[in-house]
Amino acid sequence: MDISNVKVLSTGVYLPKAELSNFDLEKFVDTSDDWIKTRTGIQTRRIAKRSEATSDLAYKAGKMALDRAGIKPEDVDLIIVATITPDMFFPSTGCLVQNLLGAKNAVAMDINAACSGYIYSFVIASKFLATGSFKNALVIGAEKLSSIVDWEDRSTCVIFADGAGASVLVPSEGNSKLLAFDMGTDGSYGSDLFIPGGGSRNPASYETVSKKMHYIKMNGNKIFKIAVNKMRETFERSMKKAGIKVDDISLVIPHQANLRIIEALRSYLKLPKDKVYVNIERYGNTSAASIAIALHEAIEIGRIKRGDIVGFAAFGGGLTWGSAIIQY
Repeated sequence: MDISNVKVLSTGVYLPKAELSNFDLEKFVDTSDDWIKTRTGIQTRRIAKRSEATSDLAYKAGKMALDRAGIKPEDVDLIIVATITPDMFFPSTGCLVQNLLGAKNAVAMDINAACSGYIYSFVIASKFLATGSFKNALVIGAEKLSSIVDWEDRSTCVIFADGAGASVLVPSEGNSKLLAFDMGTDGSYGSDLFIPGGGSRNPASYETVSKKMHYIKMNGNKIFKIAVNKMRETFERSMKKAGIKVDDISLVIPHQANLRIIEALRSYLKLPKDKVYVNIERYGNTSAASIAIALHEAIEIGRIKRGDIVGFAAFGGGLTWGSAIIQY
């Protein structure tokens, strides 16, 4: 079977009910609504309950996608959860979601590629389907980033948020295809966007907690410049591999990291505004979940129809980047 023969059969989403607006943040962080909107494009974001973990968000999005696909949990073959906010080191969030769903026959795993996680997982699942190893795959991007941000650090706490999006992938015998993909990594920039504490390098201790080493640390200016270039380069490579031009694309769904990054990408690619999906103003940066959430929304409101050519592009900590072009 050709790797290209994969279809997004259905999608699902879960967004926590609680909203945290820029005006809410003004009350406890040295920031303002104008400062946040000008630099990020974000107006509000969703925050999960303290009792909710990433697996809970992933489960709800995954269940919606499976229900819409008409697939019973016991018939699921593969579950991949893209996340940088797992419930715990192990078992994987994928294993926890498998149990919550009752998908007792599914192989489950996590992928940690930060904001590029959904694209990485989409491609990995497509490879498995192409070999005939599995007949379906549930790909979930899920994050509870509110649990790893320093709420006194305005450079990060105003950006990141919580949510989950899911897609059911199956082999395709029709026009639906994965036309091309591109992925890349550069670990030399790892310390520009990372969490220094909690792993084997700096195990949890009084010192790591007191130094706030368990929160996201980001060199924002440096990341911005690299993100714009890498997202443009990876998307151009995917277009070349797919043999298409900008005019052939119905919609581009970029990772919702920062409105200025999205606008820079749009400008470089010379895309009209109506060909780029943006929802960052409502949800903030949900890392691995952002493209999955946006894809679900775009389908729901009719921005994407069967046969349309749709592009994904992302960039995240690692550093990682990736793109994919599908015929939906």
